[in-house]
This record gives sequence, C-alpha cells and structure tokens, in this order.
Amino acid sequence: MKIFVLLPRVPYPLEKGDKLRAFNHIKYLSAHNEIHLCALNDTVIHPEAINALTPFCKSIHILNLPKRIIFINLLKTLFNGNPFQVGYFFNKKNFKKIEKLIDDIKPERIFCQLIRVSEYVKNKKIKKTIDYQDVFSKGIERRIVSSSFYMKPLLRMEYKRLLKYEAYIFDFFENKIIISYPDRELIPHAKKDKIIVIPNGVDTNFFKPRFCEKEFALLFTGNMGYMPNIISAVFLVRNILPSIIKKYPEIKLLIAGANPSSAVCSLKSDNVMVTGWVKDIREYYIKSKIFIAPMQLGTGLQNKLLEAMAMHLPCITSPLVNSALGALNNQEILIGNSPYEYASHIFSLLENEDKSSYIGNNGYKFVIKNYNWEKINEQLNRIICS
Repeated sequence: MKIFVLLPRVPYPLEKGDKLRAFNHIKYLSAHNEIHLCALNDTVIHPEAINALTPFCKSIHILNLPKRIIFINLLKTLFNGNPFQVGYFFNKKNFKKIEKLIDDIKPERIFCQLIRVSEYVKNKKIKKTIDYQDVFSKGIERRIVSSSFYMKPLLRMEYKRLLKYEAYIFDFFENKIIISYPDRELIPHAKKDKIIVIPNGVDTNFFKPRFCEKEFALLFTGNMGYMPNIISAVFLVRNILPSIIKKYPEIKLLIAGANPSSAVCSLKSDNVMVTGWVKDIREYYIKSKIFIAPMQLGTGLQNKLLEAMAMHLPCITSPLVNSALGALNNQEILIGNSPYEYASHIFSLLENEDKSSYIGNNGYKFVIKNYNWEKINEQLNRIICS
C-alpha cells in the first residue's frame, strides 16, 4: 500500500523520542508498503539523515520552516485560537506543497505523527491515521506549577488550547494511536477508548547485554535540552545524590545526552560527568551499574528505560514513568517516591549483587516480552492499512 507519512521533524538522528518512534515505524512499515516521507524541518539537517532514511522510503521531501515565518505564525495563534504547538509547525506555503505532493503521489493512506501536523491533512478524503504519541496538554499542565511567573499565563493558555484541540482533531482521523494507556485516558474525547495503544519498542539486536568493567555507578540519559529531563537531572543531583556521596564519596554519576542545557551543565562536579551528544549510547550503558530516571514531569513512554532494561541494567524510576511502562515493582524495576526511597534503592543495588542481577535479568525479560518493535509494528501496519 502507498502511504504518505507526515512528520514534524526529520526522524534522524535518533536523539529524541518522537524521532526514534517515527524512524522505527517507517522502517517496519516499509517492509510491506511504499513509503513517501514528508518531514518539516526547522534546523540544519544531519548530514547522514537522507542516507539513513533512503532504504525505507520511495521518496523523501523535506519542507523547511523559516524562523521568520515561525515567529509570525506564533503571533497569529494568539488570535486564531490554535495551540502554539500547532501554529509553530504550520504555514501556508508548506500547506500548498503538501497538497501538491499528495495530488502527485496519490497515496492510499496518510499517517501523521503528532497533532503538530494535523492541520495540513485534516480535510483530506483519504483514510488517515494520527499518532497522538503522548498528551501535550497534560505535559504543559504539569509544567505550570514549576514555571516562572511570567510563563504561567502563556502555559495556562496553551494548556486550555491543547485540551480543546486534542478533542477537536480526533474526528478528522479514521484511526488514532497513542503510546500508553495512561495517555489514552487523558485525551479529552468521549470516544477515547477507540484510540489504539501502540507503545514504543526497543531494538534488542542493537541494545543487547554486553559486559565490561564498570566506570559509573549511576547513569541517566536522554535529550538534556528537554525540560522534563532537565528537571529530573537537577532533582537527581540536588536531592538524591548528596546522601549517596556521604556513604560513597567517590561515586560517579554520568548524565549523557544531546543538547545539555546550562542548568544540566552546571551540575558537573567531581562526582558528576555531563557528556553532551553521544554517538553510541550503548558504550555508557555497559559501563554503568545502575540506570536511574527519577522523572517528575512528562508523558508517554520513556525509551531510555527500554534501552537500559534491554542491556540488563537494573533500573530505578518514578511512579509517573512506570504507569506507562507497566513493569512490576521490586521484580522488574524499582520505584522511588521520594529522595530517601531513591537513595535506598541505590544502596540496595550497590550492596547486593544478587538483587542487582535479579532486577536486571527480570527487566530484560520484561522488555523482550512486551516491547518488541516487530510485533508492535505488525499491529500498526494492520491499523493503517485496514
């Protein structure tokens, strides 16, 4: 089947969750379908991006989002009622280009990732699937509490608009998917149970157990320019690590990931290393004893945990994250509700090798059973092509 895939970003490199999800969807869908990729772009394209995507796409179309036009469109959203998330990615010039692409390609199906691009195709009389991925409105609502006073009014406005838009756009698409059951429950639509849960997966041929000498006791990864990751890194270093250092003065924490913000960079110390962009994150997984993701904000499913568990690391995270993941506490993962609990879990894993192996092995089995990309994308293919 001929599928027109519309994305808000070029899905390479795979340093963000939406790119990783889109790349794997395209990769597996291409085995059974003809994929025509159209991706919006607001930055410099990675030099390897086209080569990485070409094996899976019949055609690739990159539509730029000029900064000047983005600014104008964001101003327009103040008056037209659309969320900033939608206004940022929409412009009339690209709308006309997408219209022409669809007329020329004549796809049998359209697949959109995120509500950010839904305005471009919502009225097309072609069977469409939208991937909500996660719930933007809830993510914004959670940020309001910790935001600065001058940001609160904008975030409140964005929250209300996203809430309305997530419900509004629902009826324009025949099929709807989302990353987890908790996220589905947050979609403000009476028929939200019609949304099919398609979780992320992990490439267990790429992320697989390897063993070497450990250099770091603790590891936290992710895009370190993303606010939920920034807040979690600060929480980890400021609230959890001090009690660990009292007992283990030489302990090493590694924070690895692209685009570290100034707040993350300021966490560097004798005990804390911040890497920035990492070409192969597996090198740090195998050099670490424990993976910890004390997420305080955010929605969706954390790919970082799937990767770490696939590589046999015992993992510690928050109830917020595990509500989407669904691992068994004290068997497949450890859950922390406070700095004290996080520290207690770290001590127990550092001081009990059998427990560390037990959690790591069970986490690995859990991921293999529940988060296999091939099985996940077989279901996605059926949904899109139905």
